[in-house]
Amino acid sequence: MLLFTPGPVAINEEMRSSFSQPMPHHRTKDFEKIFQSVRENLKKMTGLEEVLLLSSSGTGAMEASVVALCQKELLFVNAGKFGERFGKIAKAHSIKAHELVYEWDTPAQVDGILNALKANPNIDAFCIQACESSGGLRHPVEKIAQAIKETNPNVFVIVDAITALGVEPLEITHVDALIGGSQKAFMLPPAMSLIALSQKAIERIEERNVGFYFNLKSELKNQRNNTTSYTAPILHTLGLQRYFELVQNLGGFEALYKETKRVVLATQKAVLALGLKIFPKSPSLSMTTIVSEHAKELRNLLKEKYQVQFAGGQEPYKDALIRINHMGIIPVYKSTYALSALELALNDLNLREFDGVANTTFLKQYYEI
Repeated sequence: MLLFTPGPVAINEEMRSSFSQPMPHHRTKDFEKIFQSVRENLKKMTGLEEVLLLSSSGTGAMEASVVALCQKELLFVNAGKFGERFGKIAKAHSIKAHELVYEWDTPAQVDGILNALKANPNIDAFCIQACESSGGLRHPVEKIAQAIKETNPNVFVIVDAITALGVEPLEITHVDALIGGSQKAFMLPPAMSLIALSQKAIERIEERNVGFYFNLKSELKNQRNNTTSYTAPILHTLGLQRYFELVQNLGGFEALYKETKRVVLATQKAVLALGLKIFPKSPSLSMTTIVSEHAKELRNLLKEKYQVQFAGGQEPYKDALIRINHMGIIPVYKSTYALSALELALNDLNLREFDGVANTTFLKQYYEI
């Protein structure tokens, strides 16, 4: 089975081998050296002052960021299931939250966000996804973050980059907390998250002492000494060490980002050549999302007959979307096979006669870029 779901993504053999190493104890100098190396690489990758690793899914990092940085009121963008989650986190902690709702295919607008900030001067934290993965939407987080800081530099900008980190370069000048997760571009199993922090966020965290397991003040103190407050994500840390080696072998992150973009643009061209429609108005590079009344039938056929698993949508779009993953290091031949399978499935359902246009278009676009 070729797994092309946007999280958990497929784990290639080179990454799986990192889990077959002898298990080190996390309170040893040997592991501390690995932990230090991984954190330094993550700092370089994100461009922020500090990075904390947590033994949790990405939702844990979302909750930790909100609780640590929001003292008064929260503003969040809801353009999908994961944007909505920030509001649920605020409610669970009795934090007053203001919600800006957008259609799942529509990116957030700077003016609407600034108007909400002006109308609610107690807002001291803002939350948004870089990529809202429930629909494959890319928000203009860079422009939004800059506008917020120019309007009120005291508002903390929290960006869920779980499905964007490792896919494209992110401008983080105006970001205070950047959230990542292991099961996306890092090509690891779920259960490890990370939070990269600005100096301003570090200062806020050090001023406060909130939470128990997700106490970021405690984690800062310990992780600066290359250890953790509680049991470290040991195998995930070894996996990250291997991930950075693989990226280096490719030529570094610049080469990885360039290759990912080539595959994404070629996939989008191929999808359009098949007469299919891309869902979001501003597509993310993390995935190609197709909207179709035949989405459920196509996904089932692809999985059962062609051994290719794409993801559906969520909630109202559960049976209307096909999401094709681009996160991680994916060989081109797998992408071409998946697109051929999609075209064959269209033929099987008498939606379009097979003529090989998907692969022809993909390869032409891929090698022209």
